Amino acid sequence: MNQSASTYRITDLAESERPRERLENHGASHLSNAELLAILLRVGVQGENAVQVGHRLLNTFGGLAGLHKASFSELTGQHGIGAAKAAQLKAALELGHRMLDATPEERPVVHSPEDAAELVRYEMSALEQEELRVILLDTRNRVLSLETIYRGSLNSSQIRVGELFKTAIRRNAATVIVIHNHPSGDPTPSPDDVAVTRAIVQAGKLLDVDVLDRAPCKGAAVVL
Repeated sequence: MNQSASTYRITDLAESERPRERLENHGASHLSNAELLAILLRVGVQGENAVQVGHRLLNTFGGLAGLHKASFSELTGQHGIGAAKAAQLKAALELGHRMLDATPEERPVVHSPEDAAELVRYEMSALEQEELRVILLDTRNRVLSLETIYRGSLNSSQIRVGELFKTAIRRNAATVIVIHNHPSGDPTPSPDDVAVTRAIVQAGKLLDVDVLDRAPCKGAAVVL
C-alpha cells in the first residue's frame, strides 16, 4: 500500500463526522478539542485520521495547556507532525491567548482564588522558572492590570514587599492578589510562600490595600 493510500484525510470521514462541516453547520463551540485540532492538521497518518491524531496529541501532552507548554521540537517529534503543522498549532494557541489580551474593555471579575488562577494558569503553566505576579482589582473586583514583579526562585529574603504595591498605589487599586507558579506542578505553599504572604498582608493593611485570602489552586499556579 503506498503512502497516499494509507494517509487518512478528513474527507475520508462520513460527512456528518467531518469537523469542518460540523463547525460550519453547528459552530466551533460544538466541536471537541480534538476536532478543532483536526481542522488545523487537515490530514492524519497511517492508521489514524486527523481527529485521532488530535486525541493522541492531547493525551500525550496533557491537554491544550500541555500543547501550549510543549516545545517546537517536542511537537515535531510526534508521528505525523512536521514543522508546518507544529507551527500551525503554536500559532493557533498563541492567537487564542492574544485575543484575551485584545479586549481590555471586557475586564474579568474575580470572585475567588480559582477565578484568579484561571486568568494566569494557561500562560504560567508553560513557565520553566518561578514568577511572582500581582493582579490589581478595583472596588468591584474587576481586573485593572496584571503585573510581573519577580522572576526566579521565590525567597522571602529577596522579596521587597514595597515593590508589590508600587503599581497598586499608582493605579488606585482597591485589592491585590499575588500569584506565583510552581514549575514542579505541586501547588502546596512552601514556608517561604507563607512568610511572604504574611509580610504582604501586613503591608497591605498599612497602605489600605486589601490582600485577598491565599489558597492553593489546581495546576501550576499558586494564589498567595
